[in-house]
Amino acid sequence: MKKTLSVLMAGILAAGSLFAFSSCRKVNDTVSNLRGTYTRDMEGTTLNVYNWAEYISDGAEGSLDVIAAFEKVTGIDVNYVMYDSNEVMYSKMKSGSVSYDIVIPSDYMIERMIKEGMLRELDFDKITNYDLIDDRYKGLYFDEEEKYSVPINVGMVGLIYNTKMVSGTPDSWSIMWDKQYKDKVITFDNSRDGFMIAQMKAGVDVNSENKEDWDKAAAELRSLNDNLQGYYMDETFNKMESGNAAIGAYYAGDFLTMRDENPDLAMVYPKEGTNIFVDSICVPSTARNYEAAMMFINFMLEPEVALANAEYLCYASPNTSVVENPDYSLKDNKLLYPDNMDELTVYYYHDLSNEIREYYGELWLKIKGE
Repeated sequence: MKKTLSVLMAGILAAGSLFAFSSCRKVNDTVSNLRGTYTRDMEGTTLNVYNWAEYISDGAEGSLDVIAAFEKVTGIDVNYVMYDSNEVMYSKMKSGSVSYDIVIPSDYMIERMIKEGMLRELDFDKITNYDLIDDRYKGLYFDEEEKYSVPINVGMVGLIYNTKMVSGTPDSWSIMWDKQYKDKVITFDNSRDGFMIAQMKAGVDVNSENKEDWDKAAAELRSLNDNLQGYYMDETFNKMESGNAAIGAYYAGDFLTMRDENPDLAMVYPKEGTNIFVDSICVPSTARNYEAAMMFINFMLEPEVALANAEYLCYASPNTSVVENPDYSLKDNKLLYPDNMDELTVYYYHDLSNEIREYYGELWLKIKGE
């Protein structure tokens, strides 16, 4: 089960008193049946990984500690750094102030980074486990020639609601604007996802290059402000789990974690449509430990590792060894793998022109009063 950052911080603050205990705790860091070949040729070198917060199985509650397992197999030291949005990651990478060997962006951001020369081509001769990736997730619009990315997680954005606080079963994003839920509604604190909800309500293309379309969505967001308790990312967990908010929007995989804490929560994919996304492993053009990066990517696709990540993250997996594994506890979960997937209205985000990105970015800041 994933933890919110607030829980992690509490653990860090208590580390002094717990150190004696934690230093003796047995770590699950062994992968028993490796498909690929891993050497210790780069033992002692450092692999810098830049990933979403809480986006890898870390040994919690007996789960596999993927980083520790990789270090054990290869002798490579992993420096693991986290971010909470594609935009934060992009800005840091673009500044040139940091250098990472692995980064895991979403589809539209991969498209942008390829255009701007920020990613390096992968050596698929060394990623022998790539054959485990389901063909439906290969050659997608953001990397049609399959040169720069390896799919690792698939997800969709859903409408979360508290069944004790909301009447009936909502089927539309419009419930977020319902005045009876004033101050009980929360939404994303990132512009692309925040705009998506308003675009769905307004019937506007999420990838529109027309400023008037973004103005329509912005008008919807301004009116939503009257109902909002606030804009959140990781804090969404606490807000929904505690019952402090009645309605919110977030990623389906994270919703499953929230529901573990509060069984009164439910999620639907609204009839107007929603975002579907694929997060993939990439190597920045500034990477300093390319060969270690190839081994890490291959390791992440190992059946045992991919299963541990899928169980921990609660996102849909593009790895066939996971989906076909009879022990995969989420294989029949209808939020992750809907029976009516072909009937759902879903949209991938695409990279947009600089002019439109700047335009909706300015609108977003004004809407939030920043």
